[in-house]
Amino acid sequence: MPMQIRKFILLTEDVLEEGGRPLPQPRRRAIAACVLKNPFAGHFEQDLTPLIDAGEALGAELVERALAAMGGEADSYGKAAIVGEGGELEHAAALLHPKMGTPVRAALGGGAALIPSAKKRAGMGATIDIPLGHKDAAFVRSHFDAIELRVTDAPMAGEILLALALSKGGRPCPRIGGLSAEEIEGHDGLR
Repeated sequence: MPMQIRKFILLTEDVLEEGGRPLPQPRRRAIAACVLKNPFAGHFEQDLTPLIDAGEALGAELVERALAAMGGEADSYGKAAIVGEGGELEHAAALLHPKMGTPVRAALGGGAALIPSAKKRAGMGATIDIPLGHKDAAFVRSHFDAIELRVTDAPMAGEILLALALSKGGRPCPRIGGLSAEEIEGHDGLR
């Protein structure tokens, strides 16, 4: 069952200062998202394989778009979905969890840490905070972050808004301690 995409969205931001302090280099974050028709809106379906497979294909498309906006470099990632009111949270989970991460990790050259995620059911114009974390070690506190997404005309009742966020360098001016990116061992996705 091919997925019907209504549109793609690309959002980038460059943070130039934080707390009144200019940053030595801008911190770029990007979101690539798409709005797709939910083939299971309005009825219960036990087998969600079409959405699981679509998650893999859309993960590859979204990471390509987001990575291009990032200039080819990212060390943090996160994903999110909003399912329209005609769907179930499990429809968002099917897109996000079983297969979406594989092409994202491949494009980023690794990623042992789980990809932080968020999902909810809501109507058009709802916001969602996409959590971000370091791709190789979940305990890198400087990379605990989030970026907000809002699409004014999505999701409609029979749609799903799917998003992937990437970042480079973590939060501006981090200073709460913990494992630094330079100290990553890379054995278990945690440290």
